[in-house]
Amino acid sequence: MTATPTARRMLSKVPEITVFFWVIKVLCTTIGESAADYLNVTLGVGLVRTTILMSVILVVALAVQFRLRRYVPGVYWTVVALVSVVGTLVTDNLTDGLGISLWVSTAVFTALLLLTFGVWYRTERTLSIHSILTPRREAFYWLVVIVTFALGTATGDLLIDTLGIGLLTAVVIFAAALAVVFAAYRFGLGATLSFWIAYVLTRPLGGSLGDFLSGDRSEGGAGLGTLLTSLLFLAAIVATVVYLTVTHVDRIERAARA
Repeated sequence: MTATPTARRMLSKVPEITVFFWVIKVLCTTIGESAADYLNVTLGVGLVRTTILMSVILVVALAVQFRLRRYVPGVYWTVVALVSVVGTLVTDNLTDGLGISLWVSTAVFTALLLLTFGVWYRTERTLSIHSILTPRREAFYWLVVIVTFALGTATGDLLIDTLGIGLLTAVVIFAAALAVVFAAYRFGLGATLSFWIAYVLTRPLGGSLGDFLSGDRSEGGAGLGTLLTSLLFLAAIVATVVYLTVTHVDRIERAARA
């Protein structure tokens, strides 16, 4: 679909897909799992109040993101981290609050994701992240991101809580699945399809990693606790975002010129 003149003047609102993208994406998903558990369980804020609080903060961050005219690492990755927390809480509310089976949640979120992709493609004729040049495309993008985080949380919890797979085993399974996607991409799987499959898989990978690091050793975890895990990954996220802000290595327009 040909971009409008306004769209051409608007720089890309998302980062280029580099190794930094995937590293910080996993970091954000891990902190999303551990931070949600820390607020909800450790501090005793409660599932409903934590969900409301983090959802309000997410809406504010999204409002700032939509007002920008180009990709700003600090704002973009703040939104991703908040989406990770809220996505975790949404699934937790459905499972713990409403008693909805993780099988049902996984199926519903999968259907919702496919529906969103279908409407997005029917409307814009592209699902490429390199085309996020208009507010409508950005709205579709963030809607998909939110659904992928909820789906990834449900999938990870399904393997660990329902099927009884160990924490470290779950990390290995999702890491192996990502390796398969990368290999398929190298052998000809489309870039857009490969990206979105990997995007979904990084959520349960990061969530499982967060559960493993913060989990008690008696349960097969590393015993770091939710607070220490959250702080370690938050520090890594901040350091990476500062590097990207200074170097601009993940700006799509810079990569295109290179």
